[in-house]
Amino acid sequence: MAHLLNAIDASLTPWFNDHGQGKYRVGQVRQWLFQQRARDFSEMTNLSQALRDDLARDFSLWSATIAKHTQADDGTEKLLLTLADGGQIECVLLRDETRRTICISTQVGCGMGCVFCASGLDGLTRNLTTGEIVEQMLRLQSLLREDERLSHIVVMGMGEPLANLDALLPALDEASRDDGLGISARRITISTVGLTKAMRRLAETTARYRLAVSLHAPNDELRQKIVPVADKIRIADVLAEADNYFDLSGRQLTFEYVLLGGLNDSPREATELVSLLAGRTAILNVIPYNPVAGLPYKTPSHNAQRAFRQILELGGVSVHFRHRKGDAIDAACGQLRRRSQTEAALVGIETRMGEGEGGRVGDS
Repeated sequence: MAHLLNAIDASLTPWFNDHGQGKYRVGQVRQWLFQQRARDFSEMTNLSQALRDDLARDFSLWSATIAKHTQADDGTEKLLLTLADGGQIECVLLRDETRRTICISTQVGCGMGCVFCASGLDGLTRNLTTGEIVEQMLRLQSLLREDERLSHIVVMGMGEPLANLDALLPALDEASRDDGLGISARRITISTVGLTKAMRRLAETTARYRLAVSLHAPNDELRQKIVPVADKIRIADVLAEADNYFDLSGRQLTFEYVLLGGLNDSPREATELVSLLAGRTAILNVIPYNPVAGLPYKTPSHNAQRAFRQILELGGVSVHFRHRKGDAIDAACGQLRRRSQTEAALVGIETRMGEGEGGRVGDS
């Protein structure tokens, strides 16, 4: 059964033609999916029962199942999705005053190896399909109240987005279409660790979206310790491609900087960042580290954060310190998946012990 969300128009147009139906039927299905938030074909009541039955026979709307749904007091909601092949990904809904932002994943795991990140601890399994990316958007949209609407998308979940452009760009087309989610391209941000060739490809293919570049360090030596792939990518080259993207798009750039206590949070690093970024039409998004179980990194002290910010602001850098949301539900990228895997492993160990491998649980 074909996953409809992989290629909605390309799948439905010939299908309806073969069933003696007009092209307008495609628009009806799109409206049910993106505006009416239909959960299955049976809800598409302006199609005949026979058509709905045939659609359900030939297409699947959902390829994943919800393994876990967590909610925080601040309105953040997170889904852990289990894919058809057993892989798991995460996606998040963030509520902030009038904004309703979703954060989506592009890969199962991640191959970039950022030392502080839970997503890449087990490496990269595979790229997501276009349909699996669109499905995250629709599943998160379904969490909204009737009076709420999605306003922003950040592609900052599991994986390196620019390593999966072939699947990501068609998914974002669905998000920005008037008969899709209708989200303006200027409210869609793609994150990258700084893959320079892919940044150039994105700029040449479509410069409609905002770009966020993960720096995490102001010099190559420190960055190579934090972002292992950086041993082949110089900061100067990353900045050059970011500048090129800005020239083509006119969109303000964002630079991401995870602040790690005792590693990249000193006044020296802040001063170096001023030299790098002052004068650029960009914002520096500083994210105090959200601790991950099993990793040695820590959140910087409030004094260190305050001193870091002061140096940046005095140096003319436009800086925003991100308020951590959803801590209680493991909202940071990869945390919920890792906790679920750990819990599953512990259950497996206890089960085996209970079956006689090493004695029953509770035996002395």
